[in-house]
Order: sequence, then structure tokens, then C-alpha cells
Amino acid sequence: MLKKENRLKKKKDFERIYKKGRGFKGDSLFLKILENKEELTRIGIVVSKKVSKKAVQRNKIKRRMREIMRGMNVKKGFDVVIVAYPSILKKEFLEIKREIIYLLKKAKCLDL
Repeated sequence: MLKKENRLKKKKDFERIYKKGRGFKGDSLFLKILENKEELTRIGIVVSKKVSKKAVQRNKIKRRMREIMRGMNVKKGFDVVIVAYPSILKKEFLEIKREIIYLLKKAKCLDL
């Protein structure tokens, strides 16, 4: 589970990242990233009703992505928003992890 200080929660933060952030598209995920001038990285995860009408499935996807991000070594000072597409329902945990790693490397914000 991500710590509370590492989570994006406010609508204005999400809107700022959507407007000013750089976007990176994968098969079943879309990543938006923006520098935040702080000493910590904050992460927001979006799984809309277009992905699944069932809250149970949406929450399961969010839990999986939070767990993946908890283990990542993302550079400090970034705000990251991950948006899931409906095709994520067909993916296994490791496939989602590989895609997140690929997108973070593409964004050049992964500490190796």
C-alpha cells in the first residue's frame, strides 16, 4: 500500500497534471507525468467505469497498480497519474507490472 503522502487525491492536482504533464501510452495504460518541485513522488490511479461497471473489479485493478508502484524506484519530485484502459482486465499482474516499468522508463523517471 502506498503511503498517504505519496498519493494524489485532490481534483486540482489531477487537472494540473492532465493539462501540463507529458503523456506516455501503452497497450492498456496511459501515464501522465509532471515535475512537482517537492522531495517526494506522488501517484494517482484512475480506473473509470468504462473499464468495468463493477466497483469490485475497478478496486482490484487499483490495488494491483498501487502495489506495483510501491515496489518501484521512481525518481523523487514527480507527480504520476496512471489511467487504465478496458484492455487491462485481460492482463495478469506481471503483464501490468511490465507495462508500468516500460512506461516509466519511457518517461525517464525510473531509478535503476
